[in-house]
Amino acid sequence: MEGILPSPAEAETEEEMFTMPTIDMVATGRNIMRLREAAGLQGLTVRDVQVFFGFEEPQAIYKWQHGTAMPTIDNLVVLAAVLDVPMDEIIVIDVNRTKQISA
Repeated sequence: MEGILPSPAEAETEEEMFTMPTIDMVATGRNIMRLREAAGLQGLTVRDVQVFFGFEEPQAIYKWQHGTAMPTIDNLVVLAAVLDVPMDEIIVIDVNRTKQISA
C-alpha cells in the first residue's frame, strides 16, 4: 500500500491531512460469497460456515455476504483459513472512495 501516507513534507503542506483507504463492504461481501461457493470440491453452504464458527444462527454470515456487516478481525482470520485464502483476498479496498483524516 505504498503512497497512502504522505511524506513528512507533504503532510505539512497539506495541513496534516492524509487519505485513508476504505473497505468496500458490498464488494467484500460478494467476495465472501464467491469464495465460499468455490471452496473445496463442492463449495461450502452458509450452514457449513455457520457450523465452523459455532454460530447458533446464520444471520452474521448473511450480513457479511450482503455487505451490511464485516467479520471481526478474529473471525476474518478463521474465515480465511476455512476458505483457504489469505485475508487480503477476502477484503476489497475501494481506492476511489477514500476518507481524509487529520494526522
